[in-house]
Amino acid sequence: MPLLGPSDDLPHPPRRVLVTGTSGSGKTTLARFVADALGLPRVELDSLFHGPQWTPRPEFEADVRRFARGAAWVAEWQYSSVRPLLLERADTLVWLDHPRHLVMRRVVVRTAVRRFRRQVLWNGNVEPPLRTVLTDPEHLLRWAWRSHRRTGERVRGVLAGEHADRLAVVRLRGQREVERWRSGPLRRAAERGEESVR
Repeated sequence: MPLLGPSDDLPHPPRRVLVTGTSGSGKTTLARFVADALGLPRVELDSLFHGPQWTPRPEFEADVRRFARGAAWVAEWQYSSVRPLLLERADTLVWLDHPRHLVMRRVVVRTAVRRFRRQVLWNGNVEPPLRTVLTDPEHLLRWAWRSHRRTGERVRGVLAGEHADRLAVVRLRGQREVERWRSGPLRRAAERGEESVR
C-alpha cells in the first residue's frame, strides 16, 4: 500500500488507529481528535505505563494486550515492548513527521508549563525540576532530541515489512498538513462511517 499524504483518502474505514511521532509531535492531541471524529475509544499509553514516582507499571503489557484485542481503538504507537503487538492489530498508522525545531519548541514549552504549574500527570506524577535536563541523560528534552529520527526509521521499516499490504500509513509533515488531513480525509472517513451506520 502506498504511503499516503495529507490529501489522500483512506483506503478503508479506520477502526484501529495508531499515531506515531517523536515526543512533542502532538501524538496525544491528534489521537484524541481522531477518536472524537471517528467515535472510537482512545487509550493513552502513558497513563498505562507510568506508575507512581515514574516507575513502570508491571501490568502495562497485559493492559495493552487487553485493549488491543478490541474491535476499535485509537492509541499512540510508542514503547518498544508493545509496538509489535499494536502494529499487528492496527489498520491505520498516522505518522507525525515534523521538523526537529518544531517538536523541540513544543516539548520545551510543554515541559516548562507542566513544571511551573506543578501539573499532575499520570498516577500522581509531576515533571521533575527543569535543572535535571543537565543531569539526567534520559530527561524528556534530551530524549526528544536523540530520538527524533528514529520514528522515521521505524515507519520505513513498517512500509518495507509484512504489514505493508494491509496497513494504511499517512505521513503528515508540519501542522498545516495535520490540519489539511483532519479537515479532508479524516472528516470524509468519519462521514462515510456515519453513512454506513444509517
